[in-house]
Order: sequence, then C-alpha cells, then structure tokens
Amino acid sequence: MSGEERTQVRIDENGRPEPPYAADERSTLIGFLEWQRSTLEWKTRGLDETGLRATTAKSTMTLAGILKHMAWVEDHWFSYILLGRERAEPWTTVDFSFSPDWEWTSALADSAEAVRSMWVASCAASRSCVDEAMSHSGLDQLSTRSTSSGDQPSLRWILVHMIEEYARHNGHADLLREAVDGQVGE
Repeated sequence: MSGEERTQVRIDENGRPEPPYAADERSTLIGFLEWQRSTLEWKTRGLDETGLRATTAKSTMTLAGILKHMAWVEDHWFSYILLGRERAEPWTTVDFSFSPDWEWTSALADSAEAVRSMWVASCAASRSCVDEAMSHSGLDQLSTRSTSSGDQPSLRWILVHMIEEYARHNGHADLLREAVDGQVGE
C-alpha cells in the first residue's frame, strides 16, 4: 500500500472523516480533531431549536450550549491564545465575570441555524489559524498569548487539548441526542 493510499481520507457511515492510521504527527492530530468536530456535527445534525435545547436528567446542558461553547473554545485557543488576535464577536461584548456560563445559557435564545453557523465559522477560522501557525514553526509554534496560569502552550498542546475538549463534550452530546430522539452510536 502506498503512502497516498494510507493517508487517503475515509468517511464513515455517519459522514465523519476517519483519522489516518499511518501519517505524520500533524496529520494524525488534525485527523483526530476533525473526527471529533464531525462527531459533534453528527450528534446535532437535523435537530431544530427544540431538539438543540433539550436537557436530560438534572443537567441544564444542551446541544445548543455545547455548539456555542465549542465555538467560543475554538476562537479562544486558536485565534486569541495561539495567534494573539482580538476576540471575535460575540465574545468581545460578553462580560464573563458577570456571566461565566454565558455561551451555555445564551444559546437557548439562538436559532438552530445561528448556533450551528457560529460553530461552523469558528471551526473554519481555527483551521486557518492552524495553517498559519504551521507555516511558522509547525507544531512547536508557541502561543502568542499566555494562558491565565502564565504558560505559553505549543500548537501541539492546543491540538491535543482541543481533541480532549471535543471528546468530553461529545460524550455529553451522545446522552443528549439519545434523550431527544433515541439516536445512538459512538
């Protein structure tokens, strides 16, 4: 099997790109991040506002909240921390000290299309940020801004952190989607 065949993108039955089995570090990390992003897209696909606002058990977490939270996380890590850019709207006008869960709670007032579009746009912007950082120092590129703890994570660390962030919230999305309409699956 040639290298091209080994890194050819395979799409699973739910429309998600399978991470490559034999690829370089960048392709592997990006492959897993894209798979996690696609899992969230799949878990929210086809739902209207009612479905995206549904809760389960005693939790107030919703699929709409997860989408908006992940839009914020994408912007925060890739644009704000990694490249040192100013925050994009709507994040610039939010007082998180007054409302620390703003993205979670405000998502309940957003239309399904608005919250999906916000997340898709944030993912697209993040992909551009990764490409820009990779053109400078690759995965070793340190962030322009420090974290609240004063650390400057590398692009490698940020990618792994984002995979972890999606994996955690995709577990929540599994439960929420099953509560909405019974859809199950990894």
